Amino acid sequence: MALALTRQAIWPRTQLLRALGLIFAVCVLAAVALASIWVGANHFPFTEVWHALWHNDGSAAAVVVHDLRIPRTVLGLLVGAALGTAGALTQALTRNALADPGLLGVNLGASASVVVAISYLGIAGPAGYVWFAFAGAGAISVLVYLLGSTGRGAVRPEQLVLAGAATSAVLGAFTYAVVLLDPRTFDQLRFWEVGSLTGRGSAQLTALAPFIVVGIILALGLAHPLNALALGEDAGRGLGAGVGRTRALGALAITLLCGAATAAAGPIAFVGLTVPHVARMIGGPDQRWVLSYSMVLAPILLIGADAVGRVIIAPGELEAGIVTAFIGAPVFIALCRRRRLAQL
Repeated sequence: MALALTRQAIWPRTQLLRALGLIFAVCVLAAVALASIWVGANHFPFTEVWHALWHNDGSAAAVVVHDLRIPRTVLGLLVGAALGTAGALTQALTRNALADPGLLGVNLGASASVVVAISYLGIAGPAGYVWFAFAGAGAISVLVYLLGSTGRGAVRPEQLVLAGAATSAVLGAFTYAVVLLDPRTFDQLRFWEVGSLTGRGSAQLTALAPFIVVGIILALGLAHPLNALALGEDAGRGLGAGVGRTRALGALAITLLCGAATAAAGPIAFVGLTVPHVARMIGGPDQRWVLSYSMVLAPILLIGADAVGRVIIAPGELEAGIVTAFIGAPVFIALCRRRRLAQL
């Protein structure tokens, strides 16, 4: 009886700490977003930027803030949330701590479709080629699953990773071949390919935001069945989780999130791979907390990387995808050197 009472006392306290941690992460995200609006090649005092943020009076600071930095920051928020959520969802569905949409070829599938749309169909702008990104992400998701499910027995996570790695190699070779043979496509994609938040206006944000929002809602709705499936497929079925339905909806959510994020900012690496591990270290294995933390922590990383890239070589600029690789790779190596990765 005493042990049961002790557990009942500890459980709400743990949940409270996790909730407070999530609130703190949201506050950090707000601070990073504000710093992203403040810093840049055109330096303005913070008081002037703060005034321009709330009063679009046509001044130089107001034009820079409202036309350039706010859309860029909002894009980083959306893309970061999409990549973090997609990474956590991918790792939960495959039950593989090393899986992410990039490793499974989903991001490169979207990239290859975008390259085809630009090079062969003359389509320009995220609002135009987002549908090709969705088609590529969805087609590669199905292909990797089919390749990973060949043979006898159930689909194993390592089979999916191997299938994704092989598919990624083929798609990467195809993408680079098209880009190198077409100077016009190369010129249009050279910043997008490394992952960039620059040059996106409100029209692109309006076109892509609904897909990301729907994908995040789908992912959060799968938290409970994912917790059940973490115990195994048989145990998950016994707890009322539909395995096929969960996987289908999860694949749909990943396709929406990765397609929109890749169309908007290019294939940004390490965000979807690293952030879910940090989320599990903070919030534990419960997918409700993992998905929530990933959705908040990933934009912190991406927006922060974009802000650092704007000032580290000023007046030049380092693309966000390069900075996230520099930040994410050492963090992931440190996580791998632990005795064991955070449990799924």
